[in-house]
Amino acid sequence: MQTLKRYPSLSIALHWLIALLIIMAFALGTYMTDMSISPTKLKYYAWHKWLGVTILVFVAIRLLTRLTLGTPDHLGSLKPWEKSLASATHVTLYVLMFAVPITGYLYSYAAGFPVVFLGLVQLPAVLGPFPELKDSFKDAHEILTSAMAILVLLHIGAALKHRFIDKDQTLQRMLPGRTEN
Repeated sequence: MQTLKRYPSLSIALHWLIALLIIMAFALGTYMTDMSISPTKLKYYAWHKWLGVTILVFVAIRLLTRLTLGTPDHLGSLKPWEKSLASATHVTLYVLMFAVPITGYLYSYAAGFPVVFLGLVQLPAVLGPFPELKDSFKDAHEILTSAMAILVLLHIGAALKHRFIDKDQTLQRMLPGRTEN
């Protein structure tokens, strides 16, 4: 089997698409929560849910892609602790990319509001209205979202460190448009 020098094109495309969707969902979620109740706020909540469902689907595809197509080995120049930290960060990001939309979904249904993807397909409810758990799911969604935002910023910082301080190829292996393998 050939050793990968960079991530497969599908992994790269999914990485950047998911990153964009997460930024959009975070920005919309932050903005809409401070709005007073209105038709616009309800529309933004629907859009936020659509983004969450879309992220969940693409993250599942990304994980399957990672498991089937593989990933490049860590660069030899990395210290053992950097390799361990990078691996732990990736695992934690995947857990959060699943957990954030799932807790949002559970919060929505516990609050008595269905998730209707694109206004067309209602996702099945794993629980009905459950006012006693609504606030717990909301808190979990917010805490996990904050944790993910912090980890994403650290991930970006690490990529920039590799590019501008270490001057290695870590970031370039995830940039689109490069064809060498």
